[in-house]
Amino acid sequence: MKNTVFFKIYIAFSFIYLLLLYLGYESLDCYLKPALIPLLIVGVYFSKKFPTQNILITALVFSWIGDVILLFADIAEIYFILGLVSFLIAHIMYCILFNRQIKEKVKKDAIIFIFGSLIIACYLIGMLSVLLPALGDLKIPVIIYASVISVMLLFAYNGLLIWKKPANQYVFFGALFFVVSDSILAINKFHMPIQKSSFIIMLTYLVAQYLIVKGILKLNLKKEV
Repeated sequence: MKNTVFFKIYIAFSFIYLLLLYLGYESLDCYLKPALIPLLIVGVYFSKKFPTQNILITALVFSWIGDVILLFADIAEIYFILGLVSFLIAHIMYCILFNRQIKEKVKKDAIIFIFGSLIIACYLIGMLSVLLPALGDLKIPVIIYASVISVMLLFAYNGLLIWKKPANQYVFFGALFFVVSDSILAINKFHMPIQKSSFIIMLTYLVAQYLIVKGILKLNLKKEV
């Protein structure tokens, strides 16, 4: 299928990009990074139509906009804030996307859901307690952003309990990797430097986006991906 070609190119290109990052060629970011997410966007576009396709594409588009804007984050703080806003919109779109997926006719285990929700809440509280002392004027934007990505992970966790396998696992682990990526970025920027942070952030981010796309397509398509 035409869409699978773009996904394979994405995987190959991501591997090359991550290898260059690991080797320290971060100066190539502005040339390579903007080309990655568009491959997923085109792949989703050429997939068989499904009800929430445009929501997924919108989330990917705002992710791509955030990627491009953050390339200039070292120039001025405004670029970091605008990138944060773009990814905030992307995460809101992912929340809507996950909430609108077809649910299997299974009864959700309330105890397991509550347990998972408490873990996510503990993550949010713990992350903010680490970051807040160093945020300054960015306290409110970061609190909002951290809350939204936590809600996004909660929607994915809810899907893990009610969607069909293995699509539910793809989406959940994609959301989880997304949170890990954003957390490492925040800790590296506001708390303490992390060795090879650019590589780790992009590795978890690119895996996250691919898993979410793969999972959503599997939820909606019987024979593709």
